[in-house]
Amino acid sequence: MSGTSAIGEVFGARLSNLKEVCHGMQTPVSITGNDRIFEGLGRELSVGRYHSWVVSREGFPDCLEVTAESEEGLIMALKHKTYDVHGIQFHPESVLTPMGKDMIRNFLK
Repeated sequence: MSGTSAIGEVFGARLSNLKEVCHGMQTPVSITGNDRIFEGLGRELSVGRYHSWVVSREGFPDCLEVTAESEEGLIMALKHKTYDVHGIQFHPESVLTPMGKDMIRNFLK
């Protein structure tokens, strides 16, 4: 289970199993919300994905906000609206995520 999935479940979200597993794939994601993780990185990023589950939009809790999504509209990042809780579905440490070090640096600020 990813951190994003765990965050989603703790706050009442459902998980969905992907029809097509995304292991070792680089795909674009669109930044759809304000989150310090993505500060200064633009509105579209290439990221490395290694997962078969995502947080579902169905029954998505009001206390969370989607901050990035895939081309297919899958939730790729989220944050809590009140608490300092952030999650990303992809792997910033992967060589498939060119801006990953910047994301980690932003998170640690």
